[in-house]
Amino acid sequence: MKVLTANRLSDGIAVWYADGGWAETVGHADLAHDKAAEDRLEALGAAALANNEVVDVNLIDADVVDGLVEPVRLREKIRAAGPTIRTDLGKQAGLEAIRAA
Repeated sequence: MKVLTANRLSDGIAVWYADGGWAETVGHADLAHDKAAEDRLEALGAAALANNEVVDVNLIDADVVDGLVEPVRLREKIRAAGPTIRTDLGKQAGLEAIRAA
């Protein structure tokens, strides 16, 4: 399975294509299960790049774990979560706050 990722041009934040737009979290990203779906996502990414919405558009490998999409490669897991040294910063800080509530 693959998902489409990029960096938002306005602020550099890692984003994933989900539900017709770009989401800041990977959990609900649109999954490509076959070549046709991959081609569709690549076309959407190319259009967003041409419209100066995002840069560094890539299809990456992903799995579904407990109903949520997760990147396979460590690099992409870090992009999805944020800094590895300070878990009080980045996307993982927001997830910790939600879990603590």
